[in-house]
Amino acid sequence: MDNLLSIVTFLPALAALILAVFLRGSDAAANRNAKWVALIATALTFLVSLFILAEFDPANTGFQFVEERAWVAGLKYKMGVDGISVLFVLLTTFMMPLVIAASWNVETRVKEYMIAFLLLETLMLGVFMALDLVLFYVFFEAGLIPMFLIIGIWGGANRIYASFKFFLYTFLGSVLMLVAMVAMYADAGTTDIPTLLTHQFGSETFSLFGMQIVGGMQTLLFLAFFASLAVKMPMWPVHTWLPDAHVQAPTAGSVVLAAILLKMGGYGFLRFSLPMFPIASDLLAPMVFWLSAIAIVYTSLVALVQEDMKKLIAYSSVAHMGYVTMGIFAANQQGVDGAIFQMISHGFISGALFLCVGVIYDRMHTREIDAYGGLVNRMPAYALIFMFFTMANVGLPGTSGFIGEFLVLMGIFQVNTWVAVVAASGVIFSACYALWLYRRVMLGDLIKESLKTIRDMTSREKAIFAPLVVMTLLLGVYPALVTDIIGPSVEALVSNIDTALAHAPAAGMTASH
Repeated sequence: MDNLLSIVTFLPALAALILAVFLRGSDAAANRNAKWVALIATALTFLVSLFILAEFDPANTGFQFVEERAWVAGLKYKMGVDGISVLFVLLTTFMMPLVIAASWNVETRVKEYMIAFLLLETLMLGVFMALDLVLFYVFFEAGLIPMFLIIGIWGGANRIYASFKFFLYTFLGSVLMLVAMVAMYADAGTTDIPTLLTHQFGSETFSLFGMQIVGGMQTLLFLAFFASLAVKMPMWPVHTWLPDAHVQAPTAGSVVLAAILLKMGGYGFLRFSLPMFPIASDLLAPMVFWLSAIAIVYTSLVALVQEDMKKLIAYSSVAHMGYVTMGIFAANQQGVDGAIFQMISHGFISGALFLCVGVIYDRMHTREIDAYGGLVNRMPAYALIFMFFTMANVGLPGTSGFIGEFLVLMGIFQVNTWVAVVAASGVIFSACYALWLYRRVMLGDLIKESLKTIRDMTSREKAIFAPLVVMTLLLGVYPALVTDIIGPSVEALVSNIDTALAHAPAAGMTASH
């Protein structure tokens, strides 16, 4: 099918346009229609995206379904997917219908709410498919706008502060990435990503303002990209916007943020930093390893003292994304496989945990852990679902959470034993805060009067969780579903890095390889 990627990308935007132009009024009927249009559009987008998976050839490590046409001022509109990006496209289209279904109780400015999420889906899909630097940057930055509005309009009491903090943090980091992209165009004479992947950026040491820049131009470009992608991940210490954004965002906003938006940082490292700046990546890998290790331990400890459920899960997210950056820069098959697997798995598990918080927030309108206790007595179905995703978050064997972390630890152990030891402690910490949260919210006697009439999950809520449970279990017992698709592309990426390092000048080599 021609233009398959464009159809998948712009179908949600078309639905948003239909809502904006044709839906009038804000009565109950108009609100219901807006919800149904958004749900049908996102479900249809997911069904069409399955054609990409059906026709995708994992053995082909190049870009597939490539679409190319002239854009503006000599720039190109170029889209394509490979083994690294195709599953992120599927993750996005899979999660969005669940996000819309979870928003069924929204009553204020419903049409605008649905339009924001539909546009956000188009922009997120564009990031994972863009094969032109400028096009990538447009999608990457434009995605900030709907999320800024979602937090700022439909968020909690402190939403304005959280939305501006989110916007400024991520936007300021990206300014440096834009400067790097201009420098890449000046050096390579093109913004075409497949061409840039074969271009060798300078790695000779030179002097800048009296400082010796080891790794040359690659190091400067790497650091500029790192400034943007580290914030997006988010890595310690530039993670502080995330807990605020999560706490203030509506439930659906938190799910999108955790399940998809954070993955753009990891995807950027895999698409740009590793393949385009391999010598700088190798030089600076120890820095990334220790930042990741600190993130895993520090944010796990911070999670232990949280009183707000969403904040606890947000810090848990930062800790789990620490494994991702660690695996990526291990730059070996297990590490990179594990990092991609962890991102996909984290999308399901973290998204489900935020949905779990949303279920009881809809009933009690508080996220304070102390406001709950003994819920298992009134909500057995909810207790079961929450326990399942708590265990998946801890990394219980048999769930997808185990596979990603195990592969990353195998990958990093081959490169740096001490980092692997520190990272492994995160598995213990995650059990501490996750089980502590579960015990305080779910177990014990039902003492609080306000909880004695609380209702268990509705059939709509159970239907939202069902696909997430299936995917978490399926990937836990049959990880080849992911690794068979990403394996050949990752293998090609790793061998290209090894080749680049083998031919690097002596000054560019480090102890890690």
